[in-house]
Amino acid sequence: MSRYRFSGPFVIRLLGLSLASLGLLVVLLVALVAALSLPGIVLTAVLVAALLAVLALGLVAVRRPVVVSFDEIGYRVRLVRGAGVRQAEWKQVEDVAATVVAGERCVVLRLRDGRSTTVPVSVLAGRPDDFVHDLKRHLDRGHGYRRVPGRKR
Repeated sequence: MSRYRFSGPFVIRLLGLSLASLGLLVVLLVALVAALSLPGIVLTAVLVAALLAVLALGLVAVRRPVVVSFDEIGYRVRLVRGAGVRQAEWKQVEDVAATVVAGERCVVLRLRDGRSTTVPVSVLAGRPDDFVHDLKRHLDRGHGYRRVPGRKR
């Protein structure tokens, strides 16, 4: 089984954007509490919620959930917006193609029924070429092909 997580730089960018957005939201809510002369408990609740959100974001950043997984039966994609088909068996995959979507390198798994799965390789930890080779190895095994050592297909 192979598992791929979000890359460190991607997680840091996402965390930074989330923290900046959260900070802006807190500033706006503090201004709203002051402008409307709301009770101090409202401000306390906002700050506690912001602190909990920061802790949750930190936990996600440290744990980096699995985004793509391959096993002998098929694949599964999680947490990628616009990925298309989230999971399928290798026997359903017709072919794999490399493409660029919105300026990002992607791998597209086209299924026999016309649907597809798109995985942006730049958000995954590790080298994109290693991901593609691992994907092809799993796909070949899923289709019943066995590679001969020292021989390229």
